[in-house]
Amino acid sequence: MATHLFTPLRLRDVTLRNRVGVSPMCQYSSPGGLATDWHLVHLGSRAVGGAGIVFVEASAVEPRGRISPDDMGLWSDAHAEPLAGIARFVESQGAVPGIQLAHAGRKGSTAAPWKGGGPVPDGEGGWPVVGPSPIPFAEGWRVPEALDTAGIASIARNFRTAAARARDAGFRFLELHAAHGYLLHSFYSPLSNRRTDAYGGRFENRVRFTLEVAEALRREWPDHLPMSVRLSCSDWVDGGWTPEESIRLGSLLRDRGVDLVDCSSGGNVPTARIPVGPGYQVPFAEGVRRGAGIATGAVGLITDPAQADEIVREGRADLVLLARAVLRDPYWPIHAARKLGHSDALPVPPQYQRGFPHHLLN
Repeated sequence: MATHLFTPLRLRDVTLRNRVGVSPMCQYSSPGGLATDWHLVHLGSRAVGGAGIVFVEASAVEPRGRISPDDMGLWSDAHAEPLAGIARFVESQGAVPGIQLAHAGRKGSTAAPWKGGGPVPDGEGGWPVVGPSPIPFAEGWRVPEALDTAGIASIARNFRTAAARARDAGFRFLELHAAHGYLLHSFYSPLSNRRTDAYGGRFENRVRFTLEVAEALRREWPDHLPMSVRLSCSDWVDGGWTPEESIRLGSLLRDRGVDLVDCSSGGNVPTARIPVGPGYQVPFAEGVRRGAGIATGAVGLITDPAQADEIVREGRADLVLLARAVLRDPYWPIHAARKLGHSDALPVPPQYQRGFPHHLLN
């Protein structure tokens, strides 16, 4: 059978019912870093809608690793408790529950997009930020404290501890966020890393922190469960991180037990000129898949079912991760399955069948 969007995808001992994933999308709605009923309904409805995997948004491994004061966290057992209920419900609806672990680095202590997105002062709930070098993300942003080797090791341990909590909460897929200008991306990009020690300079040094965290997670995360890493495959700036370096890093991640690279781009400097258009990041997923010999996820302005199906059928990526498309339509997978003639692969939940025309039901 030809591979298509509604072909199951098996990674280790986990099988996704199809190749449609719900990307981790920050909701900026977690007081104290805690998941709420909003997250249960938001993520649960996407599982009901037929996605193969549903990711919880970037979850900070320590308080200063948040993007905004109301970002999701997983730095204590109290944070794991409400997430466990979400994982159970997502899985009960046939989707794989995934979670993305993150550290915002120098882009932390910022406001939610609808509050302007700029730096949050200390008096309004902000905090000092860290990074590879004392280079702020943009003019007027906080200057990060350059991490020493002890600080780097401490954050790697926090990632591992958060992975243990995610495992115990019932998640079946773990993603490491190493993209969009956040901490790990800021280490591997030469635009933000001016270090002269073992974590700076040549490629092997700049990727060291990302590889160390991936190794720490893989030691904690069960062997039978898959793990992915989200990369920014290009900085879109001369002298920045390149797609060729992403292929090299993809190979190194593969050798350390990573099962899939989630291929995004940009986010590390505000001056990047990104040629945004339908599927503009798919070539990165295709390049890493072919060049590094690892499964990839494609993301970025993928909205049409035929477009998503072509990506999988042509072997350009193994998984299509949707974001804004499923914010607009939680049932995008069900609608896409019918449009593409694969309705048998994804039936409408019985509770909702009255809402669909009879001739479209299985």
